[in-house]
Amino acid sequence: MRKACVLGLVLFGSISFIARGDIIPTLSSVTGSSPNFTWNYSANVTVDETINTGDFFTIYDFGTIAPGSNTQPTGWTFSQALVGPTPSLVTPTDNASILNLTWTYTGAAPINGSAALGMFSVITSTDQLKAGQFTAEATRSGPNAGTKVDNIGAVSVPVPESSSLLPIIGVCVAAVLSRLVRRQHA
Repeated sequence: MRKACVLGLVLFGSISFIARGDIIPTLSSVTGSSPNFTWNYSANVTVDETINTGDFFTIYDFGTIAPGSNTQPTGWTFSQALVGPTPSLVTPTDNASILNLTWTYTGAAPINGSAALGMFSVITSTDQLKAGQFTAEATRSGPNAGTKVDNIGAVSVPVPESSSLLPIIGVCVAAVLSRLVRRQHA
């Protein structure tokens, strides 16, 4: 029994040290003043991963940005959509009424990990933040070179503007009014 326990601990320890490759965007700062706040994300690629043309990361449910306000390192292209794009092996929470931000690598030369990818920025009208999600897809290097690696994680995003909250507010107001009317008739 003791031998099985020791083997289990060794196996668990070995698995926890296996290198994993990911693209990881992180909110670096929110700068500016109302109505123009710049949201700056730094992104990194980890060990045993390469960024090839077509690899990308998406920040979900970011919301509205100032048109043309995106900036990114050379070799990256910005897009936004209400749904996705999402790597095939992960399942983020994605509200279809709030815009997502995606940066796709269009450069010719692969970026080998471990490496800083640079700063990715957009301008929005708020500096209020909440927890959101990101996903990414890159390419494995090393023994499994060429296979895709998908990852998902948490990242800070803006609190939705009031216009995207109107349906929720409307339902809440209707519920309160309904309750008041029932109390008056009771």
